[in-house]
Amino acid sequence: MKTAEKIATMRQPSAGPDNQPNVKPEIPPTIVRLSSPKIQPRHLEKLAVVYVRQSSPQQVLQHRESTDRQYAFGDRAVAFGWPRERVLIIDEDLGKTGRTTDGRAGFQRLVTEVTLNHVGIVMGLEMSRLARSSKDWHDLFETCGIFGTLLADEDGVYESNDPNDRLLLGLKGIMSEMELHIMRSRLERGRLNKARRGELFSHAPMGYVRSAESGLAFDPDEQVQHVMRLIFAKFEELGSAAALLHYLVREKIRLGIRPYHGPNAGQLEWRRPCTPTLLMILHNPTYAGAYTFGRYRIDPTRKIVGRPGSGVVKVPMDDWAVLRNDQLPAYITWEQYLANQKRLDQNQTRHAKMGAPRDGPALLAGLAICGKCGHRLMVSYGGKASNPAYLCVQERRQYGGKACQSIVARPLDELLSGQMLQVLEPAALELSVQASANLQQERNRLSRHWKQSLERTRYDSARAARQYQAVEPENRLVARELERQWEKALLSQRQVEEEFDRFQQKQPQQLTSEEEEMILSLSTDLPALWNAPTTSSADRQTIIRHLVERIVVTVQGVTENVDVTIHWAGGFTSQHEIRRPVLRYEQLHNYDQLMKRVAELRDAKQTGEQIAEQLNREGFYTTRLQSFKAHAVRQLWSRLKPRIPKGSPARRPPQSDEWWLADLSLKLSVPQPTLHCWRQWGWLHGRKLPGKIGRWIIWADDDELNRLIRLRDNSQRPEKRYPVELTTPNPRPTT
Repeated sequence: MKTAEKIATMRQPSAGPDNQPNVKPEIPPTIVRLSSPKIQPRHLEKLAVVYVRQSSPQQVLQHRESTDRQYAFGDRAVAFGWPRERVLIIDEDLGKTGRTTDGRAGFQRLVTEVTLNHVGIVMGLEMSRLARSSKDWHDLFETCGIFGTLLADEDGVYESNDPNDRLLLGLKGIMSEMELHIMRSRLERGRLNKARRGELFSHAPMGYVRSAESGLAFDPDEQVQHVMRLIFAKFEELGSAAALLHYLVREKIRLGIRPYHGPNAGQLEWRRPCTPTLLMILHNPTYAGAYTFGRYRIDPTRKIVGRPGSGVVKVPMDDWAVLRNDQLPAYITWEQYLANQKRLDQNQTRHAKMGAPRDGPALLAGLAICGKCGHRLMVSYGGKASNPAYLCVQERRQYGGKACQSIVARPLDELLSGQMLQVLEPAALELSVQASANLQQERNRLSRHWKQSLERTRYDSARAARQYQAVEPENRLVARELERQWEKALLSQRQVEEEFDRFQQKQPQQLTSEEEEMILSLSTDLPALWNAPTTSSADRQTIIRHLVERIVVTVQGVTENVDVTIHWAGGFTSQHEIRRPVLRYEQLHNYDQLMKRVAELRDAKQTGEQIAEQLNREGFYTTRLQSFKAHAVRQLWSRLKPRIPKGSPARRPPQSDEWWLADLSLKLSVPQPTLHCWRQWGWLHGRKLPGKIGRWIIWADDDELNRLIRLRDNSQRPEKRYPVELTTPNPRPTT
């Protein structure tokens, strides 16, 4: 590529001995002298900037004539009268589009020079070289108008402040932008037309190679194909990309990738699996044999300056430009692909989504639905993983209201566990046979993968040996390097052989008789298998999700009774009722009956233990849904004591100068037990109200209050000796 000559000196023309500017150098005879009345001496005193740009690196390499013509504009500036050393060529934007100014360092440099009043004229082959956007173009010539900078192209010289030139420049900017739109539209329509025929391909996805016949073909390496099929099979079994990644890492399975670029482009490389790569594979419809176009688009609102790949968003399947099924070789069926997309969508951690199975003990996470508002119930552990609960908090989160309902997870999980075991019990034998087949298939897959890896390492070591043996013994410069490669290949082969031996010892290809008997015995005792410590919560959740679509939970008011509707896979629904623990006895649906029965049994002079036994026989229970004990019965006794409302005659002293014992205690600042002792010792006058309440009333007029105060003060002395006049109450007047 031709390199532009950039002049760094920007000095003013030097003066002669008579303080007159020197005569401009004569124009070479090959350059025709040009003139324009718009070019004034003040313009010639400044720089002449020639802006050079090509839209893409391909144009820079292949369209050499256009580039040469742009560089030749330096001669045109000289023809207009600028000295050669005062011509500045800016070509930093070669290979960059003119649709925007982002990332165009040359254009930014041009604008900076103009705003510094260093430029007399800006020259370009055509105005489209400067900008393809009307906004950028108008900003440029408006800036040139402010600083009196001229613009020039092949058609002439323009003054930004001249009305006719402004009209012409504006039209050229519009035409330049429209020209870009027409070219892009023509290219995009051509690409779309080719895509509609299913013939437009770029890079081959992992597991495929480019084919001249059908566009794409399976990778010729058998192990690559085996790994791809293993990925889809295990995702269907495990249900999440994270679980699939952990499985591949645990089994030391790598992915066969052929890079698009670099020195090893097209060569098979084995790399570690990662979550983005697995998600790319699972979301790509090519693996289902479908040819697609238009799965992504550019969102201008998400575009980030300086990041060319930003702003890419997914397009819904209904809006894809092209979708042709059964056109490419497929690893999975289209139905399986759609099922994978649905599962991936549900695995997202959002309130409206089911989410992937978790390790928490709550079995119905993502399945439980609030029967009052229809929102999904959230799982809350409250700091204790052993005591989860299902809460409906959507109303509180969105509108600041109250939570609809809540229920402890244990009774709901126990209901679903029991129902699951009943459903699975008739198919226990069939499940055991299927489990044996799945286990055998899993071992065959892994064994095949290890055999293929071993075959590959043996081939690599044999190839390295042949290369070493083919070199002349005297050529030690090459022989030493080939020897090192051979030793490295032998070491890799030995490592794979050792790993394969460990795998065979850990997981033999055939199930032993003991393993088959164990699988059969477990099938006959599903509860033991379900509750076994080796069965994780994620395993139980996965099993439930295969059989249950959702569970609708509705609490009856604020009581302990809960209605549960299980929507099974296949459309069948079953209705159930369970009980949940509550906080208060008033929440129990039979609270009135319970209190009435407790009162009857107490009136019958039964003890707390006897009442508890009788309540348990009659089916009553506590707020924790447990059997009654004596201490719980005593708590209910306190609820049977009648409460005297404020203002009633029983709460008012029947006579004047009388005090409730509690009120007198506050008045004298004396503890109530002390007043009771004084009453028992005869140091004050008191009487007890009739009935079960048994409240005490103390008589104390003003003289009596003064005596009690002196008695209180005397009782605080260390010796505590009470004079007789202080311990003798005043006579109470008779009525």
